[in-house]
Amino acid sequence: MKRWRLPVRVPPHLRVLFRGAFLLLMAATLGLALSVLQDEKERGARLYTDSLKKTESQIAARLRHPAGQLALLNPTVATRRVQSVHPLLLPFAALDFDDRYKARQAVEMAGCGLQYPGGATLCAAVGANPYAGGFVYLVASLAAGELTAHDRGDLELTDVHRVRVDVDYRGSHSRWIAPYERSRDGRGRLTGYAGDAPLAEGVRPLRDFRGWLWQEGRCIDPSEEAPGCARRTFISIRLPVTVFQDALAARDPHWPPPDLDKMAVRLRLLAPGSAAPVFDSDAAGATMPFSLAELGDLLRPGEHLTVRRAGAASPLFTLEGSDPGDERVAPWVAWLIRELPAHGLPSPLSERALVDTSLGRFELELSGDLRSVNRSLAAVVTRLAWTVGTMLFAIGAVWGALELLVIRRITLLTSRAAAVSTGMRSAPEGARLSDLDLSDLGGRDELGVLAQGLKDLLHRVNEDMRREQIRTAQEKDLWHAVGHEIMAPLQSLMALHGGKGDPSERYIARMQQAVRVLYGQASPSEAFEATRVAMQAMDLDAFLGHVAENARYIGIDGVQYVPHGRPLLVRADEHCLEDVVTHVLRNAQRHRKAGTQIRLRVEADSQSVRATLHNEGAPIADGMLDRIFEYGVSETAGAADEENGANAPSTAAQRGQGLFVARTYMAKMGGTIFARNCDDGVEFTLSLPRIA
Repeated sequence: MKRWRLPVRVPPHLRVLFRGAFLLLMAATLGLALSVLQDEKERGARLYTDSLKKTESQIAARLRHPAGQLALLNPTVATRRVQSVHPLLLPFAALDFDDRYKARQAVEMAGCGLQYPGGATLCAAVGANPYAGGFVYLVASLAAGELTAHDRGDLELTDVHRVRVDVDYRGSHSRWIAPYERSRDGRGRLTGYAGDAPLAEGVRPLRDFRGWLWQEGRCIDPSEEAPGCARRTFISIRLPVTVFQDALAARDPHWPPPDLDKMAVRLRLLAPGSAAPVFDSDAAGATMPFSLAELGDLLRPGEHLTVRRAGAASPLFTLEGSDPGDERVAPWVAWLIRELPAHGLPSPLSERALVDTSLGRFELELSGDLRSVNRSLAAVVTRLAWTVGTMLFAIGAVWGALELLVIRRITLLTSRAAAVSTGMRSAPEGARLSDLDLSDLGGRDELGVLAQGLKDLLHRVNEDMRREQIRTAQEKDLWHAVGHEIMAPLQSLMALHGGKGDPSERYIARMQQAVRVLYGQASPSEAFEATRVAMQAMDLDAFLGHVAENARYIGIDGVQYVPHGRPLLVRADEHCLEDVVTHVLRNAQRHRKAGTQIRLRVEADSQSVRATLHNEGAPIADGMLDRIFEYGVSETAGAADEENGANAPSTAAQRGQGLFVARTYMAKMGGTIFARNCDDGVEFTLSLPRIA
């Protein structure tokens, strides 16, 4: 047997509810992520702007410190070889080398000392003021054992501690040898002699060479014995440079010399009886003092620091923040963050500051770049994108599950349930609704239970339809039998009373018409709805007068009709219209008060003719004014007859057919019928189109 499968159609309300809700949920998730991302970008940009200001303040503070000024005055210190000592330009006018504490404090403050393994330091520098003499200062701190002093007048220097200094500058080489001598005030003095040859009679020390050597009394390591332990030793020397002194004498100092970084200085402290030095400035492992390159550690990626002398067109040096390295960033995330707007930020991002030194003013300009913020934010977003993607995937998965496992099955159930109503009205004869295929909707969940219930319901509907078909066939056979049995006597009555002028002839013709209408139909309602009317022009005024005059022959007395006096032409079927008026008169007779009349009047205008039937009695309930014209809707007449004292024979119950027939016939003739309550009873109004 062929099974029915109706086309699946998603109900609009489910489509709007579920799909709209999930689309809004996904849009809200993306919108929330983008909103948080934009807020984070703006917050990060504001923090970056504040950080840029702090970085500029830190750099300016460092450069204002003597160590920073030393780096400003010696911008190329980071590119020099550590093994060769080159003098630096101090931020001070000169160095007070005669005072141990002042010299040490100035060197430590300026940070010009090279750091050697073992804790030794050496600062080689020149003063910022050329008119302080144009000397090179050597300040060293080292660890040495007990020193052997040189006695004055002794020409042998190899058996004492001594300092040897070498200077290479502009193609010339200078060397000084300075033995350690004890002075009267307890300080150690370095007396300088030119060259490296043994002393001879009459050789005098150099006047411009000045040096001091101090050694602490306590041991550096307290666990060692005092006589041979290492002690902290401090050396301070002022070297005369002939080139500098010649420039000063010529009053053309050009200070600082442009080739100062090409001067090489070497300082050695030699022990007695040995050529191996206690300290050598060219020893390996020395580290440079503070340089401008160290400021690059304060810069973030994309930031640029430019330093120039005030008024200079070209920068003194430029530093750039280092790249943080390869950090995994998705390209689409980087593009998205770049496209997000960041409001309220200055453009371009830059900070400026001034640093004053003894040799002039320097301008600092720190330029920022939001790309570093975007890069760091993109790295975080790339890691969190999996979370947002997982949320969207979860929403999509739930959406798909609902579409396939819930909405689709609900849609199928809805379609199959709609098939019940469709099949009951339009299914071919013998079709079985229980043959709808519900096997794909089975299951133990709620929808499966509902599908099984629908299947059981369809089975019951099928059984009810089968019983209804049997009942209809039986009723049709009954009407065939009734019609056949009535038509034969009516033919005989028509032969006896069919003459002109016989009052019975009209009613026998109506009975034959009614039997022909009902004969062969399945039900009375179908019979009346299928009746065809024979429309013809007729005078409604004369017709109503004739009906009122003959009403007594059918047991309806007291019908009062006031004729209009002029013909009122309408198009109607005479027999159908008489049935309509008769059904309304019988209804009025059942419900009128005893002893009252039924008043029948007619009125007309240019469009229609209206006949009104009025009876005095109980009103019709408001909810029944329209329903009384439906098939099978009626009232029990017995109670009304007892109360009103109707003289017509009472029936126990009415079939609810008369007013239904009246409305059906009026509709087929193009007219209307309606009822309304009035002050003393009920009025029925019949309206038909008027013809000229």
